[in-house]
Amino acid sequence: MSDWLHNLSVPWMAFIVFGFTYLVAILIFAGVAILSTKERATSFKSISPGMLPVLGILFGLFVAFTAAQVWSDSDRATAAVSREASSLRAVILLAGGLPPEQEARLRGLVRDYVEETVAVEWPMMARQAASLKAAPPALTAALRLVVSTPAQNPGQQTTQHEIITNLNSALDARRQRIIVSQTEVDSIKWWCLYLQAICELLVIALVHCDNRLGSAIAMGLFATGVATSVLLIAAHDRPFTGQISIAPTPLLQIMPDKEASR
Repeated sequence: MSDWLHNLSVPWMAFIVFGFTYLVAILIFAGVAILSTKERATSFKSISPGMLPVLGILFGLFVAFTAAQVWSDSDRATAAVSREASSLRAVILLAGGLPPEQEARLRGLVRDYVEETVAVEWPMMARQAASLKAAPPALTAALRLVVSTPAQNPGQQTTQHEIITNLNSALDARRQRIIVSQTEVDSIKWWCLYLQAICELLVIALVHCDNRLGSAIAMGLFATGVATSVLLIAAHDRPFTGQISIAPTPLLQIMPDKEASR
């Protein structure tokens, strides 16, 4: 789907999705009503109503298949952000085992990384423009700082090892976060989903061509179900885009205070 639709608020997205789906249903209903003359009505009625549950089941499978991808991407994105925040929190706590100057410098680098991630990287992920080409300067500098700090005792050596492990974990979580930010339901799946819905709406209209009120009610109910399914998937399609998106709250909660970073 287009960027402009994903960036809409949920009410406006619902208005567009429901409006488009109802428009398709109305066009199908009107087309069948115009074509259902006495001669054609008999042919239309010869279509087996048994096709309705079959097509409905196929549409349900399409929805489940598409939704499974969306929920999986959302779970992966949430897990990546949580792991990144947990790793950075561990770095902040372990920094207390370093000499005071290195501790303050490390806390400042973690703070710089979080600020840049929230201010720059998060909007880029919302536009699916974030890239893995360049490593984050703050975390790279933090790794160099810890590696270059001479260990004064075995305890400090263990602390440095744990800090490096958690910094690498944060970098890996960042990579996963950016990768997931570039995923979405592709256009082929959306076309197939709506094509299946159109087939179901068309069969409803043909089977009930001699009862226009019943046809309109049945088509309206199914169109509502289609629009609801599409809205639910579209609103969660891109984990970092739109009103319902993953916020950098966990990172902000672990960000060191400026005073403590100096």
